[in-house]
Amino acid sequence: MNFYLHDRLKKYFPVPGAEFDQIMTLAGERFRHQEGRLTQRIMLGGKSYFIKQHRGVGWKEIVKNLLQLRLPVLSAKNEWASLNRLQALGIAVPPVVAFGKRGLNPARLKSFILMEELAPVVSLETLCKNWRSVPPPFAFKRMLVEEVARIARILHQNGINHRDFYICHFLLDTYHGLVDLTAKKLKLYLIDLHRAQMRRSIPERWVIKDLAGLYFSSKDCGLTQRDLYRFMRVYQDRPLREIIQSEKTFWQKVKKRGEQLYRDHTG
Repeated sequence: MNFYLHDRLKKYFPVPGAEFDQIMTLAGERFRHQEGRLTQRIMLGGKSYFIKQHRGVGWKEIVKNLLQLRLPVLSAKNEWASLNRLQALGIAVPPVVAFGKRGLNPARLKSFILMEELAPVVSLETLCKNWRSVPPPFAFKRMLVEEVARIARILHQNGINHRDFYICHFLLDTYHGLVDLTAKKLKLYLIDLHRAQMRRSIPERWVIKDLAGLYFSSKDCGLTQRDLYRFMRVYQDRPLREIIQSEKTFWQKVKKRGEQLYRDHTG
């Protein structure tokens, strides 16, 4: 069994050796329940946390994923490892205060990951939904585009692809408000890493999938061609002229995949 519990939470689970079972029975406000995974908001000592409890996906789900050439998510261990890796790379993620995994049968693994709730925050999906009719200040939009591009570059340069790389999974820290936000105060959290993959280098198709997800999910935000060029320049950390000359085919693939995702989503 793998188990970690932050010292400050140990007082809430005082029975030695039974902490795993106690945490697996925690219940609160339900947010998502699918594929053997339940996500809830709970309270401990007046503080709010999110917990993801995995109770086994079953062999049927595993076989279905493998036949679709997809790696099934069997436990919370993948998210635990991904969050630790991103934190080491300097990317803001939800602080993990507990993690556990028990069992050998891959179809019946029991696991959990407990994270502090991020607040106050707003998702980029919510923040940007009215930008087409009410454009934000230029400097603010530029900072956000460049920061998302920087995070994407760090992920991909270090062999990590998110697999659900949409703007709803970027949360902007609003502690300092939005009116006088500067680059020094800008803090974007990346969440929902349970399907992330880590390897020495990422096959191009997975890089394209991640970037296409960003393109698709930001398509209704009123971004201009200049905004897209700015993203490309920061993401590849090269002059735009060089990118257009040498990477044109790559970015055409990203756009084509993103447009298809948008058509599939909007019907």
